Amino acid sequence: MIAATSPLVRLLSLALTIFWILLLARVILSWIEMFNVRMPASGPMRTISELLNDLTEPVLRPLRRIVPPAGRFDLSVFVAFIIVIVLQQALQSL
Repeated sequence: MIAATSPLVRLLSLALTIFWILLLARVILSWIEMFNVRMPASGPMRTISELLNDLTEPVLRPLRRIVPPAGRFDLSVFVAFIIVIVLQQALQSL
């Protein structure tokens, strides 16, 4: 029998999934910039980039204090991915 999950658990799981997608989009944009493709000074791509930074930075900033960078690579993003996956697995076990 499949256990019914509460609406709160489903909402939290959805929020974590959305955050995971936002992190992935931020990583992809950073890779594009790493290959010297410059974002325009204005326009929809700049707006999307700023929105992704605004939404993910509050989580990544504290992680950067704990996780040192590895050269040019920001490992805090990978730690954030792991945290999101662990939290989603914990929610699924409720």
